[in-house]
Amino acid sequence: MPVVFVLIWSTGFVVARYGMPHAPPFTFLCWRYALSILAFLAWVRWAGAAWPATRSQWLHLAVTGICMHAGYLGGVWAAVRGGIGAGTVSLIVGLQPVLTALWVAFSGQGQGQRVAPRQWLGLALGLAGLLLVVGRKLGLGEVTPFNLACALLALLAITTGTLYQKRFVQPCDVRTANAVQLLAALVVSLPLALLESGSVSLHPELLGAMAWSVLVLTLGGSSLLYLLVQRGAATRVSSLMYLVPPCTAVLAWWLFGEQLTAAVLAGLGLTAAGVWLVVRAPQDRVS
Repeated sequence: MPVVFVLIWSTGFVVARYGMPHAPPFTFLCWRYALSILAFLAWVRWAGAAWPATRSQWLHLAVTGICMHAGYLGGVWAAVRGGIGAGTVSLIVGLQPVLTALWVAFSGQGQGQRVAPRQWLGLALGLAGLLLVVGRKLGLGEVTPFNLACALLALLAITTGTLYQKRFVQPCDVRTANAVQLLAALVVSLPLALLESGSVSLHPELLGAMAWSVLVLTLGGSSLLYLLVQRGAATRVSSLMYLVPPCTAVLAWWLFGEQLTAAVLAGLGLTAAGVWLVVRAPQDRVS
């Protein structure tokens, strides 16, 4: 399941590149949420799955949906729409394990252990790798203050959503949980979509991106993420994310011709090594 999740999650950044030239980001995402909700409702009805039993559980699921769908996807797709490459935005969001591990340690959820020197080294390496790639992209004009802010928003949203779900969401059926999360994301995203300029072009690339987003990324990837967070420690689940940027970079190079220069490869390597040091601390101190 973890390997399948990494492969599916990596395609999300590539799909954004395919879909964004043909539709504004929040308009696309609202259609994605709406179609995904219909698919989950049909699945729930067919399987007779149970809905969350308490009002608080509905509320907690709504919060995670706003973070992990509206915030994360909205940030990523707006960043790609703003011109940032799929590989670059995946690298920025790939720092999620670092933020997760540091939060768990400083918040007292890591059995009172302090952040180890090895973890601080990992943080430094991760940031160095990110700066190596993003700094070069800034000079080339690919990364701008706007799309960088969108990517950082996505990073904070997915980190917050993962930690919140692990702490507050009780185990429940993944199909009904996803339906509630997507409904909350749709409610938050729809006003933003109505404010967007630009029209939707029913290009084959857009239709393909929508089909993949609904059937594979939402029904498959989001469900796997929910199950992984539900069953494992937050830092262990987040550690899977450090495998996503290299996979995305290769896909973006293959499909879009995004350059894999020595600087990009070095940045990917430094970031992956840094994240590994953070999440694989001695004696698993932060998991």
